[in-house]
Amino acid sequence: MSNEAATAQAAEAAPAPEPLPHGLGASLPPADTRAKTEGTFPYAADLWAEGLLWAAVLRSPHPHARIVSIDTSHAREMAGVRAVVTHEDVPGSPLHGRGKADRPVFASEVVRHHGEPIAAVAADHPDTARMAAAAVIVEYEVLDPVTDPEQAFEAEPLHPDGNLIRHIPLRHGDPEAAGEIVVEGLYRIGRQDPAPIGAEAGLAVPRPDGGVELYLASTDPHTDRDTAAAAFGLEPERVKVVVTGVPGATADREDQGFQLPLGLLALRTGCPVKLAATREESFLGHVHRHPTLLRYRHHADAEGRLVKVEAQILLDAGPYADTSAEALAAAVAFACGPYVVPNAFIEGWAVRTNNPPSGHVRGEGAMQVCAAYEAQMDKIAKKLGLDPAEVRLRNAMATGDVLPTGQTVTCPAPVAELLQAVRDFPLPPLPKDTPEEEWLLPGGPEGAGEPGAVRRGVGYGVGMVHMLGAEGADEVSTATVKVHDGVATVLCAAVETGQGFTTLARQIVQETLGIDEVHVAPVDTDQPPAGAGCRGRHTWVSGGAVERAAKMVRTQLLQPLAHKFGMSTELLQITDGKITSYDGVLSTTVTEALDGKELWATAQCRPHPTEPLNEAGQGDAFVGMAFCAIRAVVDVDIELGSVRVVELAVAQDVGRVLNPTQLAARIEAGVTQGLGIALTENLRTPRGLIRHPDLTGYALPTALDAPDIRIVRLVEERDVVAPFGAKAVSAVPVVTSPAAIASAVRAATGRPVNRLPIRPQAAVVTERS
Repeated sequence: MSNEAATAQAAEAAPAPEPLPHGLGASLPPADTRAKTEGTFPYAADLWAEGLLWAAVLRSPHPHARIVSIDTSHAREMAGVRAVVTHEDVPGSPLHGRGKADRPVFASEVVRHHGEPIAAVAADHPDTARMAAAAVIVEYEVLDPVTDPEQAFEAEPLHPDGNLIRHIPLRHGDPEAAGEIVVEGLYRIGRQDPAPIGAEAGLAVPRPDGGVELYLASTDPHTDRDTAAAAFGLEPERVKVVVTGVPGATADREDQGFQLPLGLLALRTGCPVKLAATREESFLGHVHRHPTLLRYRHHADAEGRLVKVEAQILLDAGPYADTSAEALAAAVAFACGPYVVPNAFIEGWAVRTNNPPSGHVRGEGAMQVCAAYEAQMDKIAKKLGLDPAEVRLRNAMATGDVLPTGQTVTCPAPVAELLQAVRDFPLPPLPKDTPEEEWLLPGGPEGAGEPGAVRRGVGYGVGMVHMLGAEGADEVSTATVKVHDGVATVLCAAVETGQGFTTLARQIVQETLGIDEVHVAPVDTDQPPAGAGCRGRHTWVSGGAVERAAKMVRTQLLQPLAHKFGMSTELLQITDGKITSYDGVLSTTVTEALDGKELWATAQCRPHPTEPLNEAGQGDAFVGMAFCAIRAVVDVDIELGSVRVVELAVAQDVGRVLNPTQLAARIEAGVTQGLGIALTENLRTPRGLIRHPDLTGYALPTALDAPDIRIVRLVEERDVVAPFGAKAVSAVPVVTSPAAIASAVRAATGRPVNRLPIRPQAAVVTERS
């Protein structure tokens, strides 16, 4: 037998290869997996350009000080230094900000937080740039910082706009209503840093027309472009933001305090300028989660049903507004949690201090109040002698119920189903008291704990978040789908931050057009805007735009065939790359139907409008909501106060599963982020100074800290107003898991646990406690 015949026979005998995952509902792998694995993914820190200069930023060592003078002469005279810029060199708007332009590009008269930019330097070597920045002499008159947000109400104004950023008084129901039992609590939530995996870095390249191109790991490129253009005194068309590889983002990961100096230096020198922030600079510059003080009083009847909730919520915004108004709206609106509360009276404030700046971090506002209202539910259960899960079930919200803001919950809200799923899931076995299994003790291998001091606790958390922007935000995204030579290309300015948008876009086009090979183009501001990559926006709004554009291309593809056979395009379907009619008369492939034609379409997606909360905190402020229930099992060494999370059982309403593997990964990542919030992550800022701004002093959870995460139920009840019916999945486990872990520690110790992260002394049980 010839070699050719043998090869042919072997090919016939070999099993057919399994088809690759395809379309919505399949676990399509991310397109960038190989590049990231091989180290070829284009992160901003890896960028290079001919004639490159290096930048460094001088930052304030004080949280509050008056600037007496700035002397840049020594820095300018250093060999290799090409430019030094301060507030005097900003040609356009001296102020910028995400939510409100109230933050200076460079401090001029006063510094308001530790690490505020004062000056920036460009030089021919990174070491020269850093030394030159250190050579800028700034004379300060140090002022007493305002670091207690409660003192901000009476303190001298820290900003021309005053210390109060926003006040929301929510009034719902009867203020005289009272329950048979009353429980109260005071809660404190610490400051968490988003701690992006990759360094914040960027490259600015001047253009021949006097403009500039910024290569950044931006999550909102059009907003960054407009902010930069205003600061540079240029038309937006002369500033282009090109998004480089984003190494994961759970917040506003890029500090505009280094983006703007970067562009100014490129325009001043006429050379490409690169800046790679150190981890310390990242801690000093970018925004953090709002530290929050919460006072609660819950009224309930004898069966544990809520009658009234009263609360005061105080957010520490740092010195600038940023997105604090939006965070406060979420905190106030969700202050009662996913429970039916006929009467609610909430006071919320966001105030300025000299602490580090606060802003958008996943689940902002909702995470802080979840920890507090779930602690209150535990107190009600304890006071009535009821099971904590049962108390929650008796109050669980459902579709058709009304939020304290007066908005009716029209989306699926299977809160009771989620809670029952985690309650009924089998508990993990107890650890054996043997030397071979010492690693099970809190503290890990070789831990100092004694098995006899370990107590196991089971607790619950039920959380909710809103999706998309709120209070009248114009949520819109634009996408273009092109098809040529059997290959589809998606153009959309939705940034892939790890949430899986590029994978979803490929799946949408595969599902709609039956084309396997789909590419998503790189993002820059020459494309129409798609908005920020947060709150599930790109799954909903950008995914919706891609779907509409793909359907328009589908119509272009099918129209000639439908006309030829005298039928409507609705009677044709595309499945596995084949086009067939309802009666079987027509059967052809997508490739044959394309016949070399180039098709394209552009579409927008804009969800239904919302409205701002009024003077009583009432209004239809949110497009949609997502819910989650988590049961936590923890082991606590009651002598040392160390906590080991054994298992987190998760049930979540997801609307529709679009990519099972990706969805599970997002939930597990969110739960693990919540673990850090609950136990380890606390950016300490005594008197406004960031202590230990590094990943040694700021303890992120590692793989060794992660517990068993069991996704026990995914409720697929589609939201009819959302494209594909899907909901955002990342934020709500972050919101819920800290509350569940704290609840479990309370169950194990009997201690109140009213602060996050949980400090060891809060979990120590003495005779008096």
